[in-house]
Amino acid sequence: MPTPEDFFAIDIRVGTVISAEPFPEARKPSIKMEIDFGPELGMRRSSAQVTTHYTPETLRGRQVIAVVNIGERRIAGFMSQCLVLGAMPSATEVVLLSPAHAVANGTRIG
Repeated sequence: MPTPEDFFAIDIRVGTVISAEPFPEARKPSIKMEIDFGPELGMRRSSAQVTTHYTPETLRGRQVIAVVNIGERRIAGFMSQCLVLGAMPSATEVVLLSPAHAVANGTRIG
């Protein structure tokens, strides 16, 4: 059974999507993003299957919440460095999590 310490070991932060573009090389429809997590963490890249509700244009400038300490994963030649979080009403639908009010990039989620 997971413990509170297991949860607190996960580093979840707020970042702003700086760039986003379609990712046609991925097996499932996805968007590649570059996210600014502030001066402590800097820029991280991520691939997310969020095309049901988002386009690259609607993601640019948007604050998102992501796990930043679970390592890198190569997806169709692209190195994803963080996991953007979202609610999943169905297996193919993701609704991104974001703060209710703008906060500084790099702000911790707890």
